[in-house]
Amino acid sequence: MKQWYEALFENYAQKYDKECFVQGTLGECDFIEQELKHNKNVRILDVGCGTGRHSIELTKRGYNVTGVDLSENQIKRAREKAQETGLTIDFQTQDARNLPFDGEFDLAIMLCEGGFSLMETDEMNFEILRNATKALKEKGKFIFTTLNGLFPLFHSVNDFYKSAQKEGQSQCKECSFDLMTFRDHNTVVFEDDSGNKRELTCNERYYVPSEIAWLLKALGFKKIDIFGAKLGAFSRKDKLTPEDFEMLVVAEK
Repeated sequence: MKQWYEALFENYAQKYDKECFVQGTLGECDFIEQELKHNKNVRILDVGCGTGRHSIELTKRGYNVTGVDLSENQIKRAREKAQETGLTIDFQTQDARNLPFDGEFDLAIMLCEGGFSLMETDEMNFEILRNATKALKEKGKFIFTTLNGLFPLFHSVNDFYKSAQKEGQSQCKECSFDLMTFRDHNTVVFEDDSGNKRELTCNERYYVPSEIAWLLKALGFKKIDIFGAKLGAFSRKDKLTPEDFEMLVVAEK
């Protein structure tokens, strides 16, 4: 039986690239460059790279990037986009819970959920963090975003999705947030690349900052900074608040 996140991306690459939540690539890559101090000698791992938007933009800017994703369809689209742009990028179909890399990268990025927080158990989500960490060099850095558990304590997730809905894009409905597990169960309605209307039952894990800090400390990170994640405008100046739907995490070994 396929999990919802596998079924979702089977035939949903062209339409995915039109979604509002993937339009912040340039500003997000600006932030990554700042964090790297514009050092083009680094190797970057893009975990859950999807159709390759960050990998492609960073490669355009002169960085060496490897992109991995569970979805063969997303990776296929990423390769097509790279080819259209005249770029050679190493895109691989990989499961983030079991990556083949060991101490190879200076930076791992995992943006727009990138697999993390979508898994059906906390243990699987932790495996993604562990594998991304293992892929890093001794003084490596890890930048990722995840759903902010402070948000649903103060707001209705249902109302948030309704307010963010745009014509012709995917919709989340029937959200029910479980305070015991910090998981939101919802139904996502979307149209795939063949024009078929589809519905999937999803469940996503929200994390509070103290949980993320604890998980990363357990993995050996020494410095952990957490900010509010503003779409396309990541900044160290944005203190995380309950108004932020996502948090931005910057961790250093």
